Amino acid sequence: MADPGTFVDYLTADHRDSDTLLAWLQEQADAGCFAEARAAFARFRADTLAHFAAEENVLFPEFERLTGIQNGPTEVMRVEHGDALALIADVSLALEEHDANRAHGYAEALLILLQQHNLKEEYILYPAVLGAAGSNAAMLSARVVQAREGTVRPDLQP
Repeated sequence: MADPGTFVDYLTADHRDSDTLLAWLQEQADAGCFAEARAAFARFRADTLAHFAAEENVLFPEFERLTGIQNGPTEVMRVEHGDALALIADVSLALEEHDANRAHGYAEALLILLQQHNLKEEYILYPAVLGAAGSNAAMLSARVVQAREGTVRPDLQP
């Protein structure tokens, strides 16, 4: 794996990839290419679930531990993750039913939700976590990336 920089760089790139996949999914559904739309959706869903898991299992708890803030920005992010998961289920059902209009609409709503969510993470939460981590930022970044990629190294665990 190449050096991803900080978790901020890595997760921000993940956000952009997510936007691209959702746009591709919409194009394919609009064109009636449901096999391609479902393939894009499957990748989007897997990537999004892995991204959320890295945040909820590593990044958010570390922010809460470092700052003592339990019901602040991380709670808002978790609620928004739940909202996104509900829309992901809606997109999935629309694609299964070959309903291009619903698939496009739910994907558009999901894209808007995630773009707003991602701005809050990228400009508020991620910098706050990075600042709170201080000299441990590199280790935290490695842990977040490994959690996102589904790998765990015991030497990087707290």
